[in-house]
Amino acid sequence: MPKTLAELAEKMRDIDFCTLSTVTDNGAIAGRPMSNNREVEYDGDSWFFADDSARLVSDIAARPEVGLGMQGKSGLLGMRPFFVTVEGRGEIVRDKAQFAAHWHKELERWWPDGIDTPSLVLVKVHADRLHYWDGEDEGELTV
Repeated sequence: MPKTLAELAEKMRDIDFCTLSTVTDNGAIAGRPMSNNREVEYDGDSWFFADDSARLVSDIAARPEVGLGMQGKSGLLGMRPFFVTVEGRGEIVRDKAQFAAHWHKELERWWPDGIDTPSLVLVKVHADRLHYWDGEDEGELTV
């Protein structure tokens, strides 16, 4: 029986880092590590802070198709760990109310002015499809 979004969200809860992939202006795939700050009350949307000058921002502005790749904890008794890939659409958010809703104090290491940092943006990834591998179980979920 395929997993539900709620079941996948529970498995994703402890995953901090992922790989965010975008399509570049020449059609290549570019990936970079991103942190969701362990903010995974997953409902089909993922949120990441970035600097407006980052390549991923211009990539998403030109072509919003994105992918996320995540790996969870190691599996039990030699089983494969939990993996999930997300295909979706990226959006660049410049709304300070959204910044405040997703802000964590630890982010001041990179943006000392907090949500008032002039170059700060949020990258929202809305999932269209998730594919997961959980030990011997695998499946796909359309969001």
